[in-house]
Amino acid sequence: MNILVLGNGGRENALAWKISQSDKVNKLYVAPGNAGTSQVAQNIAISITDFPAIKQFVLDNSIDMIVVGPEEPLVKGIYDFFKQDPQISKIPVIGPSKYGAKLEGSKDFAKKFMVRHRIPTARYKSFTLDQLDEAYSFLEELNAPYVLKADGLAAGKGVLIINDLNEAKSELKIMLSGMFGDASKTVVIEEFLSGIECSVFILTDGDSYKILPVAKDYKRIGDGDTGLNTGGMGAVSPVSFADEAFMKKVEERIIIPTIEGLKKDNIDYKGFIFIGLINVDGEPMVIEYNVRLGDPETEVIMLRIKSDILDLLQGVATNSLDSKKISIDNRYAVTVMLVSGGYPENYEKNKEISGLNEITDSLVFHAGTKSENDKILTNGGRVVAVSSYGNTKDEALAVSYKNAGKILFDKKYFRKDIGFDLK
Repeated sequence: MNILVLGNGGRENALAWKISQSDKVNKLYVAPGNAGTSQVAQNIAISITDFPAIKQFVLDNSIDMIVVGPEEPLVKGIYDFFKQDPQISKIPVIGPSKYGAKLEGSKDFAKKFMVRHRIPTARYKSFTLDQLDEAYSFLEELNAPYVLKADGLAAGKGVLIINDLNEAKSELKIMLSGMFGDASKTVVIEEFLSGIECSVFILTDGDSYKILPVAKDYKRIGDGDTGLNTGGMGAVSPVSFADEAFMKKVEERIIIPTIEGLKKDNIDYKGFIFIGLINVDGEPMVIEYNVRLGDPETEVIMLRIKSDILDLLQGVATNSLDSKKISIDNRYAVTVMLVSGGYPENYEKNKEISGLNEITDSLVFHAGTKSENDKILTNGGRVVAVSSYGNTKDEALAVSYKNAGKILFDKKYFRKDIGFDLK
């Protein structure tokens, strides 16, 4: 099979690495890719949202399947673009329809879906600027802290958690007035849930599903979960509290109602579902849905899937996922993200990276890199993810931290406490 992966981050590097191991692969391409994906696939200089160019490439190179990494092409309707074009309608796109992608593209849509299908989630209401007084009244009904979420995609920055009521009202008005552009024309105000979070991933063909390894990521820039939110500073899998009893609740109360809800609502969905969960005193509740794999969670999930990932994806494409077997490695996998100095605010690019050839016992997935004149340079805030196995979490972390120290670039930074809150 000839496969095209869309995206250029650590998630796509990990996906390409895993897909490249399949005996079913003939040619593997990544568009646009990075310096890491070029080591396991051929990079193609095409934008992930240039659907006509993607179509032409697919036709010219006899592509048999498209695996979509990030959410943007899905929210913009790449699945529908292919489905509705007779020339390419038979080529499977791993990802939901544009309507299904609203589960991530609109927080309000997702919350209504959860309520409609009795999926446990925080109490909420949605408001626009002309409903400001009603929004203030709703805030007054809640206890601090106050959770404000931009309805649309805001590059992971559209959530504010504020302790002071007056500040929450002020920030709400700024959000509704365009803080995040069109994404915050509607704002979802949620009751705050106190607990510990984890990421549950499933793969579905729309009828059946497979549960992938559970992971936990670390969003804050500073040790001890302090400072600004980032795209993710590291991840751990498995998650100690997501034991058999907890996951039974997740499956019965959340996964099965989600799949059944997609069917009841006639939502065409063939791909990954990322369920952001919070464990509230042993009870799982949904914080949000994403319609693709997480990053940096993919950089640990792919290590733990022993099965041929392409065989599973074929099961999605042919509605035969229920006949496929998934095998999971029992070892721990952890990833530590090395980022540019100043991230997640202003940072410099084009810093030369050295030490990559000295890494042993870890996998290095590139997140924000590029190749230039036989050198590998930084090309983003999150630069590389150092992923390792271990029989325990601490053992895996020790290997990743040892190798994180060998990789060098100007103003390199990484968190020293990934997994600190797990047993």
